[in-house]
Amino acid sequence: MKNDPVGALLEVLELADSEARTHEDIFTGVSHYMSSGRIFGGQVLSQSLVAAARTVPDDRRVHSMHGYFLRAGDATKGLTFAVDRIHEGRSFTTRRTQAYQDGVPIFSMIASFQVEAPGLEHQIPMPEGVPEPETLTDLGLHLDELSATDRLRWDNRPFEFRHVTTPLYRSAEGPHQPSQMVWMRARRPLPDDPRLHRAALAYASDSTIQESILRAHGLAWLTKGLNVASLDHAMWWHRDGRVDEWMLYVQESGSSSGGRGLGTGRIYSRDGVLLASVAQEAMTRVPAELLAELQG
Repeated sequence: MKNDPVGALLEVLELADSEARTHEDIFTGVSHYMSSGRIFGGQVLSQSLVAAARTVPDDRRVHSMHGYFLRAGDATKGLTFAVDRIHEGRSFTTRRTQAYQDGVPIFSMIASFQVEAPGLEHQIPMPEGVPEPETLTDLGLHLDELSATDRLRWDNRPFEFRHVTTPLYRSAEGPHQPSQMVWMRARRPLPDDPRLHRAALAYASDSTIQESILRAHGLAWLTKGLNVASLDHAMWWHRDGRVDEWMLYVQESGSSSGGRGLGTGRIYSRDGVLLASVAQEAMTRVPAELLAELQG
């Protein structure tokens, strides 16, 4: 489904029941096309959430997850998801999902689901004075000079992204600061299922989250020798929202050391409702000569 990125997203989130029967719940899924051949981390993350949710009563929605990326996945192969029913409480349900390829785990996650309930309400306000997404350029339009292979990689994303500052794909223009803001939304409407929107938001949350680390040091994705890989991912859903409407992803990096960087983010609806918070640690390695130059 190269000509329908959102359709490809919906296809990978439509897991199948496995014929295997063990003490675990087993599901199978596919990957969407990636020119790199490697599975996008947000895909296996969102699929693991869908697998866990399939074993949870309909009145409970995911409110938090913590996962580790263990190995790179092969986008040309299918996946198997094994769910352990860890805890069943009156208000909370806990699940552990392991994603496998060729019998080897590539991702491990624990997620918690809760019955919707009233409670105290507050949130950090959305930043003021942010340019509207219609006034900004879609990321894809910044990449006209890319090779056909790289062009296809970006055109097949189910979400569009509009950076408030210049994107970091080819060059790191502007001040070297550990923060940025990005508008994002699905490229076309999705079904109304709130669980689907929470899973799709998890998918999108793995995009651009490492860029506040790179921007702090004036690095772009095409920097020669740069090696970035997601190590873990944590997410907290605060309120329902639609991923097919504009959302503002406010990102910052509080630390980078030891070849690792921490990126955090807050995702707001366009009208300022805080939908979710995100944290991810990523491996961020650069060649020794470039490191010496940056530290000089």
